[in-house]
Amino acid sequence: MHIEHVAIWTKDLEKMKAFYKNYFNVSSTELYHNKKTGFKSYFVSFDSGSRLELTSKQHLSNRVADSLGYTHLAISVGTKADVDSYVERFLADGFPLLNGPRTTGDGYYEAVIQDPEGNLIELTTD
Repeated sequence: MHIEHVAIWTKDLEKMKAFYKNYFNVSSTELYHNKKTGFKSYFVSFDSGSRLELTSKQHLSNRVADSLGYTHLAISVGTKADVDSYVERFLADGFPLLNGPRTTGDGYYEAVIQDPEGNLIELTTD
């Protein structure tokens, strides 16, 4: 058994797809658009086979900060040096570093950044 994919709501599908393609070299499906409901989505796939579904629909309500549910997406980028390299790239491109790089109490070496819509991404080692 495994998690097949994780889906996140987005306001700007194209911007989010471009972000994940640019930084994590994902491949993407063609846009799915249900004209009856207004729902649109892309599945983006990582080299490991993991998939993220970027979804959008007209009239999405704003998220409530500090709500229960999704907290972050952890992406293993390789070694400690790889985590540091990603951090440097994100900082150079104007994305804020929210935490780290550091070794956590449970042994992960990680850094936390945000995607363009504020979703937390934990960059971690294998």
